Amino acid sequence: MYRIGELAKLAAVTPDTIRYYEKQQMMDHEVRTEGGFRLYTENDLQRLKFIRHARQLGFTLEAIRELLSIRIDPEHHTCQESKSIVQARLSEVEARINELQIMRRSLQKLNDACCGSAHSSVYCSILEALEQGTGNVIEGH
Repeated sequence: MYRIGELAKLAAVTPDTIRYYEKQQMMDHEVRTEGGFRLYTENDLQRLKFIRHARQLGFTLEAIRELLSIRIDPEHHTCQESKSIVQARLSEVEARINELQIMRRSLQKLNDACCGSAHSSVYCSILEALEQGTGNVIEGH
């Protein structure tokens, strides 16, 4: 059994993070010491690591709840349910990568258009392009 500080350290999160997940009903603290301290099991540690890894991949709390419910009750779920949640996140990431690539190209155009010298910025091509909207800062939007 672990106290909250020990559990947090083992899972590389803060105690506040654990309390937050408890408030979100993603974790429980069923056991307490006589002094009222929460005690956690190895299963709680595994669940916390599961949540942390899912958060690192950018899953929403709702998606993590769904994945947890699939993990907790695998007899009543299919792999397709998990896969569809992952596919949705993958689509979001791919869309974001596309947006970032467009942004990168626009920033590169702005950068390439500027001489970068130490002269006054009165005639700075970057500022002019942004002001006129010709920097294509967000193409297609």
